[in-house]
Amino acid sequence: MKVNEIFYSLQGEGYYTGTPAIFIRLSGCNLRCPFCDTQHHEGHDMTESEIVQAAARYPARHVVITGGEPALQLTDSLVSKLHAEGKYVAVETNGTHALPDGVDWVTLSPKDAFVPAEAARVVLTRCDELKCVYTGQPLPDYSHISARHRFVQPCAYDGDPARTAEALRATIDYCLQHPAWRLSLQTHKYLGIR
Repeated sequence: MKVNEIFYSLQGEGYYTGTPAIFIRLSGCNLRCPFCDTQHHEGHDMTESEIVQAAARYPARHVVITGGEPALQLTDSLVSKLHAEGKYVAVETNGTHALPDGVDWVTLSPKDAFVPAEAARVVLTRCDELKCVYTGQPLPDYSHISARHRFVQPCAYDGDPARTAEALRATIDYCLQHPAWRLSLQTHKYLGIR
């Protein structure tokens, strides 16, 4: 697998905000979102055993597999190997590709409001949390997706605090008008951590 980085920090957004987590960032993505804040294209090849050994160095049980788009590379066997080490496996995905069985937590963050519809077509129909980046745009109808938790997260325009503040205000207004949705913030950026 091509791995961009493996690091240990606190989960900065969504349901598990504040949870110590081992992040396994896989390289590459099938989408090109205009606001992407992750340098995920570079990386180095690692075997599944090497990935599991790297994750085992950290004391947390919670593992977040992210990208880019992790579903392009993620396998049943990596999930099984992480489980064998006692890890809880969460995946952050744009939902355009199926995930392996056995994933413990799925964060679905569709991007169909920002990239051409066919490229961003969501194939997942269930997740643990549905988390939508919000700029003030109309949200697509996600009623066909079964989700235990629904979050909207203001788009962070790095280097443009006025636009970021505007997106935050719009997101707060959206939550107040649509109380089935909750606010998610990228708290790691506020805290200055990864």
